[in-house]
Amino acid sequence: MSEVRLESLTKRYGDEVAVDGVDLTIREGEILGIVGPSGCGKTTTLRTIAGFETPTDGRVLFDGVDVTHVPPEERNVGLVFQSDALFETMTVRANVAFGLKMRDVPADERRKRADDLLAMLDIAELADRRPATLSGGQKQRVGLARALAIEPHVLLLDEPMTGLDAKLKARLREEIGDLLSDLGVTTLYVTHDQEEAMAMCDRIAVFDDGGIEQLGRPAEIYRRPANAFVANFVGTSNLLSGRVTDDCVDLGFDTLEIDAQTNGEATVAIRPEAFELADGTGIDAEVVDVTYLGDRTQLEATLSDGTSVTLRGDGDAHRVGDSISLSIDDERVHVLEELNRHQP
Repeated sequence: MSEVRLESLTKRYGDEVAVDGVDLTIREGEILGIVGPSGCGKTTTLRTIAGFETPTDGRVLFDGVDVTHVPPEERNVGLVFQSDALFETMTVRANVAFGLKMRDVPADERRKRADDLLAMLDIAELADRRPATLSGGQKQRVGLARALAIEPHVLLLDEPMTGLDAKLKARLREEIGDLLSDLGVTTLYVTHDQEEAMAMCDRIAVFDDGGIEQLGRPAEIYRRPANAFVANFVGTSNLLSGRVTDDCVDLGFDTLEIDAQTNGEATVAIRPEAFELADGTGIDAEVVDVTYLGDRTQLEATLSDGTSVTLRGDGDAHRVGDSISLSIDDERVHVLEELNRHQP
């Protein structure tokens, strides 16, 4: 397995900057996720690591060796795309073994490695079937087996679960995440689905406008977002204005004890679950919207000073127009101490 390092990676298409001076290391054996909105540069970064794009500036290094101008076929990189791109005229086994055949691996070894991977992914019974007869989830497993068959130094996955239903996604992300962790293959996982990245990846790089807004472990990204963009993109946040003085923040409607590195005006990120329904002695609010999301209920409420907040409800106990009382868990309040990367 390889460590991948990007040094000042930049990719321009005419006047458009797709990737803007990115410095990033994917550690050997880790699963690193890239999330961000459409057009933020995440797929261009992946394609540059694969060798399908040549950077305008900067370098790509595998284990310290500059591969910036090495063609894709010489990088030993496994690829899984949103489209499964399987060969419809080949059996599943032949699809998995195709890369090995291109490398002149003997037929008996190709068959054994393909069958071992199909068994590992729990689809051994599909070996003699054609791709047209497979479900979406089965095709994605075959695509992953094909990428792993060549024993890649680096595995690149680009939106591999887009188009699958929610239940299948949940099952596959657990199965594939466990498999990649067990194999220890260095993996870059590009997705627009933050929940997918949080569940599968060791670290996450949040991209916007061609660069990295924050890089960290999933819990760090969620609990301590670097700026307003990250707070809003990863999960749901209430961004409120306050004044910090000596480890206290005055929000106007409440004063909280916090761990802050600065004093003065500040933006505070409060996740919905940080609001707790109190017993009538807390912050007065009125429910203005109720959204039932299956595993949870989301409430929109307006405080007495007009501030709007999003919080978690208690099943179907609340209706629009209800008066409620709230408290805030101080330990779940985070002061944003950085501007977005492109702000002055």
